[in-house]
Amino acid sequence: VTQTMSFLRNFFLYKCLFALSFWNHVSLSVEDELFTSASSNFTEDGSNQKIKSLPLLYTNRHQSKANYDWVVIQNSTESLSLSEITNDNVKELVTLLSNFRQGSRLQNLTLTNVSVDWNALMEIFQTVWHSSIEYFNISSVTQLSDINRYNFDYSGTSMKALTVKKILITDFYFIQDDLYRIFADMNIADMTITDSDMIHMLCPSSKSPFRYLNFLKNDLTDFLFQKCDNLLQLETLILQKNKFESLPKVSFMTSRMKSLKYLDMSNNLLRHDRADVQCQWAESLTELDLSSNQLADAVFECLPVNVKKLGLQNNQISNVPRGVAELKSLEELNLASNRLADLPGCSGFPSLQFLNTEMNSILTPSADFFQSCPRVRELQAGHNPFKCSCELQAFIHLERQSGGKLFGWPAAYVCEYPEGLRGTELKDFHLSLLACNTTLLLVTALLLTLVLVAVVAFLCIYLDVPWYVRMTWQWTQTKRRAWHNPPGDPGTVLQFHAFVSYSERDSLWVKNELIPNLEKGEGCVQLCQHERNFIPGKSIVENIINCIEKSYKSIFVLSPNFVQSEWCHYELYFAHHKLFSDHSNSLILILLEPIPPYLIPARYHKLKALMAKRTYLEWPKERSKRALFWANLRAAISINLPTADENQYEETD
Repeated sequence: VTQTMSFLRNFFLYKCLFALSFWNHVSLSVEDELFTSASSNFTEDGSNQKIKSLPLLYTNRHQSKANYDWVVIQNSTESLSLSEITNDNVKELVTLLSNFRQGSRLQNLTLTNVSVDWNALMEIFQTVWHSSIEYFNISSVTQLSDINRYNFDYSGTSMKALTVKKILITDFYFIQDDLYRIFADMNIADMTITDSDMIHMLCPSSKSPFRYLNFLKNDLTDFLFQKCDNLLQLETLILQKNKFESLPKVSFMTSRMKSLKYLDMSNNLLRHDRADVQCQWAESLTELDLSSNQLADAVFECLPVNVKKLGLQNNQISNVPRGVAELKSLEELNLASNRLADLPGCSGFPSLQFLNTEMNSILTPSADFFQSCPRVRELQAGHNPFKCSCELQAFIHLERQSGGKLFGWPAAYVCEYPEGLRGTELKDFHLSLLACNTTLLLVTALLLTLVLVAVVAFLCIYLDVPWYVRMTWQWTQTKRRAWHNPPGDPGTVLQFHAFVSYSERDSLWVKNELIPNLEKGEGCVQLCQHERNFIPGKSIVENIINCIEKSYKSIFVLSPNFVQSEWCHYELYFAHHKLFSDHSNSLILILLEPIPPYLIPARYHKLKALMAKRTYLEWPKERSKRALFWANLRAAISINLPTADENQYEETD
């Protein structure tokens, strides 16, 4: 009779549950596919992807409230999801779950919004432990009563994975071990406890079968699992978003986990500043995530030697020290969002294949990166404040030679400096070879300078520039002295009709022909001649200038001998100066003998210009024409010089 009653009771419960699900349009589905098991793959909320998905029907019309006041979210042959579990209906829930003995088809159970006391919660766990359920999810749990010691029976279970989210304990006055020991000694492969403000977790009492532990978003500290020898099978440990501070202590925590492969310590408060503190990591650890901490350059002194994948993004690393640690197995390194000023070398990472240095402070990346890192297959260096200059040209050429190894090219590689090039993609930035090659630029500048100096020197020699500079200086000095002469000094009064400039080789003609014909006879002309009118004691140049200044006209006796004379050149130069300074028509040119153009030196360009523009008197060879020559010459220099009394009057006035 007892067996019959038990059978009828079970049959009645199954019928009620089926009818309730049918009339409330609860979908029946069988979730047979397991998520891929991977040590590093877990969902955003921290649950292990090994756990079977328990699909929920979110529309209210697909929810039903049973006679026991819980809400059925999902009901299928393999999955059951219930909500709103309280102390009022927990016994009925335990009774229901106790019917799913091992061998039943139900494998996935999800409970949400659970508000029960400690003993009722433990009874739910204990019932699940001895049922056919393999994957148990429980979230939004509010513990209402005091926690006390509970003798949990872990034997004979089908459980593989447990996920606990958002546990709220309303009473804080309890023995911590009574709570943590229940979870620490669970004989399952995967356990997840997230977003529960958990401050500690005990080391298992015996050798634990844990392979996957996820304590995401709790308040765990450096005291977790210190000197724990019973996690020998643990492969994946996720401690993201906790309050760990010491990297060496984390390393010592893992040193006894002989099977640990993946460790996630991201979003903590980890630091490592003391070089004298040694680190000791699990030798089996191959994947380590230390992102979003407070680690600086010294972190490279405290890393597992066999790590293959290392995440250090969003820290305070400014440089990768060379020779500190040699990570021979490292294949993937993430240094994004740090303070790097250049690409790190691979002297300590001979096996590196993937490197991420995005969002650092790299202005001009090293162009020899791929030479020092020959095994790198992908470099992510975009979103840096690149300075588009000559130094960056080599990096741009490197991209063309790398064969597509720069990830994100060209959109992620944009000029930040200078201001005028901001926003320009590196592929569109070009500079000439001359602008970027300092040696070539210096050689070119030197050659141009030498050419310019040579041209200037040639022109100076050809045009006799130094001579003109010297003569200009003499002219200005003489004029300055003339301006400072005291009143009454006759230095600047016209005393001669003409100053005669001639070559010493033509002196016979001047003395025998020119002077006698001009100074004798009617209307005699007073000539200034260097042999008789130069003042002893003064320089020749000063005498020449004074004579020109005191003469109304300057007569130049031109001949091949004239152009060969240095002093004749001086006299012509100063007379030409007076021509322009006084705006007078004071030059008279007498061509004594024809001068072939090729005989006139280059510095006599003024003489060439005068002969081309001015009328000159040519000395006739026929005697019959000489009378007209002298008449024209007298007419050209005819002027009445002021007498001594007139000069005295002008000075007094």
